[in-house]
Amino acid sequence: MTGVVKRVGYAVGLPAVLFAAWWVSTANSDNFYVPPLRTILETFGQLWTLEKLQADVWPSLWRLAVGYAIACLVGVALGVLVGSSRTVRATLEPVLEFFRAVPPPVLVPVIMLFAGIDHTMKIVVIAVGSLWPVLLNTVEGVRAVDEVLSDTCRSYGLTGVARLRHLVLRAASPQIVAGMRQALSIAIILMVISEMTAASNGLGYTIVEAQRSFAIPEMWSGILLLGLLGFLLSMVFRFVENRALAWYHGLRRAQRGS
Repeated sequence: MTGVVKRVGYAVGLPAVLFAAWWVSTANSDNFYVPPLRTILETFGQLWTLEKLQADVWPSLWRLAVGYAIACLVGVALGVLVGSSRTVRATLEPVLEFFRAVPPPVLVPVIMLFAGIDHTMKIVVIAVGSLWPVLLNTVEGVRAVDEVLSDTCRSYGLTGVARLRHLVLRAASPQIVAGMRQALSIAIILMVISEMTAASNGLGYTIVEAQRSFAIPEMWSGILLLGLLGFLLSMVFRFVENRALAWYHGLRRAQRGS
C-alpha cells in the first residue's frame, strides 16, 4: 500500500505544484494573453461539454488511434525485415535515414496534394511521422538478438513463424515498445498539427480557431485539455507496457538484486 501511495505521489506531486504556482502567479493577472487560471478553468467547464467532446475530441482520438496503429504495424513489420537481413538493411538504410531526417510537419502540404484534406490526410500525417521511432527501434532490437539463442532455436528446429514469434519479437520487444512510446508523443503532436490545416473539427482546429478569434481563455482551455489527454494516454501506455513486458522488468529487477 505504501508503494502505491508513493507512486501516486510521484505522479501527481509535480503537476500539483506547477498548477499551484500557475494559479498564484496569474491570480491578479490583467494581461489579455495570460488570463488567470481561475478564468481558464471556468471556461474549460463551460466549453468542453459532452457534445463538444464528441464533436471535436472524439474525431481527434479516432484519427490518432488509426494513424498510430498503422505506424506501429508497418514499423514493426518493416523493422523485422530490415533487421533480419544485412542485404536489405544495406540497401534501405540510406533511404530510411533520409526520410527520418525530414520533419513530419514539412510533409503536410505534400501529403495534402495526394490525400486531400479529409480524414485520410490527417491519418497519413500521423502514421508517416510516428513510423520512424518504431521502425528504427525494431531494427536495432532485431539486430541485437542473442546469437546463442538463435543457434539454439535452429538446433531445435524452430524456424519461420515460430522463430519470429518466440525468439525475434520477444527478444526485440523492449526496444520495440520503447519506439512505440516515442511514437505516441510524436503522434499526438502531429494530430494537432494536421488539424490546424484545412480542418473543420478536432482539438487542433478548436485551439487555432480560438486563437484566431482572440478567445484566449478558450484557447488555453484547449491546450490544457490536450495536456490532460497526453498524460492519460501516457498512463494507459505505461500500464499496457508493464503488463506486456512483466517478464522483462522482473528480469531486470532480479539482475539488480543479484
